[in-house]
Amino acid sequence: MGQRYGRAMNLAYRDVRHNLFRFLLTCLGLSLLMAVVLSMIGIYNGLVVDALTIARAPVADLWVVESGTRGPFAEASAIPGDTREAIARLHGVTEAGSVTYQTVEGEFASRKLRLYVVGYEPGRPGAPADLVSGRPIARSHHEMIADTRTGLKLGDRITLGRDAFHVVGLVENHVNTGGDPSVYITLRDAQTLQFELAPPAQRVQLMRGTSAQSRDTVNAVIARVHANVNPDTVADTARRWKHLVAATQAEQELILTRSVVDRARRQIGLFMAILLTVSAVVIALIIYTMTMEKLKQIATLKLIGASDRTIIGLIVQQALALGGIGWAFGLAIVMTIKDYFPRRVVLDPENALVLGAIIFFVCIASSGLGVRAALKVDPATALGG
Repeated sequence: MGQRYGRAMNLAYRDVRHNLFRFLLTCLGLSLLMAVVLSMIGIYNGLVVDALTIARAPVADLWVVESGTRGPFAEASAIPGDTREAIARLHGVTEAGSVTYQTVEGEFASRKLRLYVVGYEPGRPGAPADLVSGRPIARSHHEMIADTRTGLKLGDRITLGRDAFHVVGLVENHVNTGGDPSVYITLRDAQTLQFELAPPAQRVQLMRGTSAQSRDTVNAVIARVHANVNPDTVADTARRWKHLVAATQAEQELILTRSVVDRARRQIGLFMAILLTVSAVVIALIIYTMTMEKLKQIATLKLIGASDRTIIGLIVQQALALGGIGWAFGLAIVMTIKDYFPRRVVLDPENALVLGAIIFFVCIASSGLGVRAALKVDPATALGG
């Protein structure tokens, strides 16, 4: 049996070496197709991970928002800033903080940056806990923590609204569901950025006799709960106030994945399934075509006494080599260029292994078509013209 396997492997190797350029070109085309499939898997994962990063950054157990909304990520929410004190007094709550979220465009190095601005109270829940360099915000005004995708570095200054902010810390992979990189500033600075009118607009409002709008408005209050207290119990208590809605961290993440990014996630998932189907069909056609081109050589092998096992080994081994090389090269391509994608690409080892297993079974199934045609060939055709 070992001699037969070695003979089949030798035949497969000799056939590949005889048509090396065409084989490598076929592997290259297949690897590019595998790279597209792996990229779509990575983009699908990245979309979900990005949606959850901002929600997980403050390490909160409870989210309190405006009644009738599921904000602050799913829809607009505005509640008084002093709601934080009421939430902090609930049984089981260890600390609470107010946060705001808004999208703005800032100016840096003569170019515009679209940023997702998160306002929080230093010393309270809301600060990102995973700084990659620098320090947390220490001053009450005009300091910033920025995501590395903004292109900002420690010590840079960027203008938001009418104020310049100094970058003191950096985080990584903090983007909103639209892919805009995030920056963190103090709550007071965020409220000024959101509510303060330009001087001409302020003069118009004063001339009209319109009273100044209170800036003490936030999008949500987040809280951390004692380890021995169930967050659902605290959320139920907060829900008794008719003007507020409370959600646990798990419920907030469910809203993000099932509502905010659900349509985009399903669309990418459907496209990924189509790509996998196309890949399977392409692999089957390639292997079948390669087998049909060798029918005369296979007939010659039969004529000189080669067994069916040897012929089957020749076809199956070439199919597996084609799929294995295409998968490996495709994975190498994606891992090399994934950091250059405009959106985050998250490719777990399990994803690559699952795709490898799918390609393996597709190659085995596809080679069955070639094997069927090869076993039916008449040895006498080797003597034909």
